Amino acid sequence: MKLLVIGSGGREHAIAWKLSKSNKVDEIYCAPGNGGTALEEKCINVNLNSIDEYLSFAKENKIDVTVVGPEAPLVEGIVDTFKKEGLKIFGPDKKGALLEGSKAFAKEFMKKYGVKTAEYETFTDFEKAKEYIRNCAYPVVVKADGLAAGKGVVICEEEADAQKALEDFMVKDVFNGSGKKIVIEEFLNGVEASILSITDGETIIPFISSKDHKQIYDGNKGPNTGGMGVIAPNPYCSDEVIKEFKENILEPTLKGIKNEAMDYIGVIFFGIMITEKGVYLLEYNVRMGDPETQAVLYLMESDLMDIIMGALNKDLANINIKWENKHSCCVVVASEGYPSSYKKGYPIEIEDNLESKVIAAGAKLEEGKLVTNGGRVLCVVAKGDSLDSAREKAYRDVEKVKFQGNYYRKDIGELINN
Repeated sequence: MKLLVIGSGGREHAIAWKLSKSNKVDEIYCAPGNGGTALEEKCINVNLNSIDEYLSFAKENKIDVTVVGPEAPLVEGIVDTFKKEGLKIFGPDKKGALLEGSKAFAKEFMKKYGVKTAEYETFTDFEKAKEYIRNCAYPVVVKADGLAAGKGVVICEEEADAQKALEDFMVKDVFNGSGKKIVIEEFLNGVEASILSITDGETIIPFISSKDHKQIYDGNKGPNTGGMGVIAPNPYCSDEVIKEFKENILEPTLKGIKNEAMDYIGVIFFGIMITEKGVYLLEYNVRMGDPETQAVLYLMESDLMDIIMGALNKDLANINIKWENKHSCCVVVASEGYPSSYKKGYPIEIEDNLESKVIAAGAKLEEGKLVTNGGRVLCVVAKGDSLDSAREKAYRDVEKVKFQGNYYRKDIGELINN
């Protein structure tokens, strides 16, 4: 089979790497890919950046299946465009992608189908939103309605914080229209978990759970990032938690997908909060998480291509996904200054004797050598029989990855209680 994988981050390198392990796959075109995919077996980077370009390439090169990594093309309707042309593509249609593309739509969907979630209000009027934050209980969560590259959610401890978030989102328009409509949501106190899953619109199969570490500094301090590291499985996702998640979140979500007639064949990612009052849904994503994908796929024993074909053929009910009985730890190595300003173009040195898998994110290939090209540069992913063992291997190998100003958290998987 010939595949097209759309995207350029760590998630897409992990997907391409995992798909390359399938004996059913001959070639994987990564559009545009990164320095890691350029070096991966069976993978070829192609400089494509728009739906029209992806479509033309897929037709001209007789691509068997296109796999969409990031959310933006899904929200723009790439799946609808490809299917009109009779091409196989893995991802939800434009209507299904609204579950991530609009926080307000997602919250209304949750409410309509009885998905357990936090109380909320939606606003398009700045003055009305300001009036609401004067009288609400704190802390409170302010969310930009549209896509904001994972940075459109602010936890506000007091009114001044909420006021700043409203001004940034609605007045200064820091997200170029995505924050003109906002959701103000009840704050839930507990432990977060990420549950990636796959659906064919009739069945949803959850993957193993994981735990992301969003904030830049050790001890969960500082501003949020796209994710500084992940462990899988999440130690807080007990059998009881998973049972409650399936009953109160997954099953009503599947009912909603069917009732709303979404053409949803792809990944649905559940961001959940485990609280003393039960398990709540924080948000949907309509693609694999980053860096959750890196940690989760590293433990998948099954052939990812078989699973994707099972979804495309609407046969997931007969698919059994196998996982290694191990733990994984993914540590992100970032550029100095991230998530604010940072410099690019520094040479990357990786020693040969790594036990872990190195996944490239913000890295490109220049004259045969990797150089930094983003905020989150690389992910070092290790596995072990215990979480401690996986962490020990990951941190041992992180020290063997070097570039000027490299930065990483030292406590991924350590602070599992918050």
